[in-house]
Amino acid sequence: MVQGYLTVALGKGRLAKKAMEAFEKIGIPCDEMKDKDTRKLIFVNEEKKIRFFLAKGPDVPTYVEYGAADIGIVGEDTILEEGRNIYEVLDLGFGKCRMCIAGPESSRKLLQGREVIRVATKYPRIAKDYFYNQKHQTVEIIKLNGSIELAPIVGLSEVICDIVETGTTLKENGLLVLEEVCPLSARVVVNQVSMRMENERITEIIRGLKSTTIDM
Repeated sequence: MVQGYLTVALGKGRLAKKAMEAFEKIGIPCDEMKDKDTRKLIFVNEEKKIRFFLAKGPDVPTYVEYGAADIGIVGEDTILEEGRNIYEVLDLGFGKCRMCIAGPESSRKLLQGREVIRVATKYPRIAKDYFYNQKHQTVEIIKLNGSIELAPIVGLSEVICDIVETGTTLKENGLLVLEEVCPLSARVVVNQVSMRMENERITEIIRGLKSTTIDM
């Protein structure tokens, strides 16, 4: 029986670079991905019969859910926000950051009360789940696509729900972390059908990647 290819979708950027370092450690390198000038979309390790492709982070769970990719590597923030029907199988331990509620110090008391406040965010699903299901506070969620820190400064919202790595950008704009929603890091996700049909190969990859997280 001819072995088919396993397809891996990687979130573009630093995440993909770190993911490929992990794959290289477990004996699945892909040298053609290292060519910075390449216009190729799909990269293949012929020996291991594994294909890689780069996608925008929010699209990775979609590719995996619909079976265009068997495996995906993407941030936990994207998995939570997209809410796709996929298996989350491994925390890779890199790309660590936090989803936080941030704003000026004056907004802290608004998070204790029951009044409706406005929350600006790129992550409306995560924000809604946090305020409605965990804090039981009614809020108006405003979806933005960039420079979320601007919202409370210009009066669009009282607070923001956003990813925080170092907190430097917040500090420079007179904002601070008021509450932590959840810790985040890179995760491995798997298509549900692939997990059944290619269980042995996928499990072997997961086991290998898990061993690399122990070394970190």
